[in-house]
Amino acid sequence: MAMLKSSLAFLVLAFAFFVCFIMSTGDGSYDYFQFVQQWPPTTCRVRGKCSNPRPIQIFTIHGLWPSNYSNPTTPSNCIGSQFKESMVSPRLRSKLKRSWPNVEGSNDTRFWEGEWNKHGRCSQQTLNQYQYFERSHEMWHFHNITNILKNASIVPHPTQTWTYSDIVSTIKAVTQTTPLVRCKQHKKTQLLHEVVLCFEYKALKQIDCNRTAGCPNQQAISFQ
Repeated sequence: MAMLKSSLAFLVLAFAFFVCFIMSTGDGSYDYFQFVQQWPPTTCRVRGKCSNPRPIQIFTIHGLWPSNYSNPTTPSNCIGSQFKESMVSPRLRSKLKRSWPNVEGSNDTRFWEGEWNKHGRCSQQTLNQYQYFERSHEMWHFHNITNILKNASIVPHPTQTWTYSDIVSTIKAVTQTTPLVRCKQHKKTQLLHEVVLCFEYKALKQIDCNRTAGCPNQQAISFQ
């Protein structure tokens, strides 16, 4: 009898944890958006599976991620409308092929589908699928990270390095908000990987990003 009660108690506890997990990851509640742009050469070096011999040399969109201050990785994989390719009009497709290509392969649509199903539908009460991709392209176009860095002489270089502050202050001077910069470690070198711009709940107003993670302050950042 005692063993039965113990088993029932375990099942109840496991179910409670499961419910909490679903509520934290899939209910679509969020506080703000992370608009994430990636530097393709770093993605290709770290992942080691890009199809193009010479990766794209501009920052491209990784995703627009609804996020929570308590846990920026949530929500994800929410219940909602699955990706519909028919919602990506020829005009929008032409834009996304420039701003949001699949840098690891040739199938751009598959990349967009994955980002919508994992992140986009968590915020579909705010942005439907078309708006989600259109707004992301507008964000990319309005704040051209490649040009912002280039105008401050922060350009790909095989040996030169920068500090976290160098990169953040350069972007902040133009956007008037604090970005988040992420790096990837590769062969003992800290490579610039992603620049995150943050937006409020409706993805209209840009806000400061919280320094929840990023490149270590004291380690030089290589931009190659």
